[in-house]
Amino acid sequence: MAKVKYYYDTDTLSYREIAVKKSDYYKKTVFGIFAVLLIAFFGFIGFSQFLMSPNERAQKRELDNLKLHFELLNKRMDESSAILAELQERDNTIYRVYFEANPIPDEQRKAGFGGVNRYKYLEGFDNSSMIEKATKDLDILSKQLVVQSKSLDEIVALAKNKEEMLASIPAIQPVANKDLKRMASGYGYRIHPIYKTRKFHWGMDFSAPRGTPVYATGNGTVEKVKRSRRGYGNQVKINHGFEYKTFYAHLQKYTVRKNQKVKRGDLIGYVGTSGTSTAPHLHYEVIKGKRKLNPVYFYFSDLTPEEYDRMLELASQENQSLD
Repeated sequence: MAKVKYYYDTDTLSYREIAVKKSDYYKKTVFGIFAVLLIAFFGFIGFSQFLMSPNERAQKRELDNLKLHFELLNKRMDESSAILAELQERDNTIYRVYFEANPIPDEQRKAGFGGVNRYKYLEGFDNSSMIEKATKDLDILSKQLVVQSKSLDEIVALAKNKEEMLASIPAIQPVANKDLKRMASGYGYRIHPIYKTRKFHWGMDFSAPRGTPVYATGNGTVEKVKRSRRGYGNQVKINHGFEYKTFYAHLQKYTVRKNQKVKRGDLIGYVGTSGTSTAPHLHYEVIKGKRKLNPVYFYFSDLTPEEYDRMLELASQENQSLD
């Protein structure tokens, strides 16, 4: 039986019985049950931790440690992706532009993996979303690295090719400045020395004493040597590759043989007056593909700006050629 509680009434100067409302009784009951459940819940958690075996606690620590390192690896992968993106930008805007290669489109560099869900085997775990994202990011990063690696291999090949091309293209005068008397005739229409008619002159004539050394103007292979008393006389033709060839005519004699490898600056013969020639000189031509070009544009390696300007002025004068 519940105890009856009283309170002192100052108006009547007597003790009166305290009447308990049913609503207050229910509130107290509910609050008590809730407090008991709350205490039981936290008690169970603490107790379950206490009841974990040493092996379970070690596994939990290892799992927490793996999750931490997994997050760190994800962060490092994001940093690597940023570095790769910068390298891709430099590759497209500097390296490939310099070596005249087309930039690699972003669609090719950053293409994903379409089709079926290739990461379905990772689903169904507590950390599936984290593992699936990391695996996908790693796959994309790996593919981008393969594309970038192939691009750099191409750049290396182009660099080697560029170096070889720069060494092969005709870039010096075939007769040294110190040995020249004058640049007798340039490329273009000139008066023929024998027929006295206006005729196109396909090369440049360098006037120099008989026996003056003549040099290869770029790396290449001797394609042709010929002795003759007519036309261009004793002559040499060098194939420089990259569609370039050079032709040297009216030589006193040549010092190379067919299929011989030569480098820029190698001696290939001597100035003479063989063939149809009116004075000792070298007739020199530059050919690219099937076109004969003005040789004056290929002396950039051994002339100063002032000497080159003077050469352009002399080459543009319409005078008489020596052959």
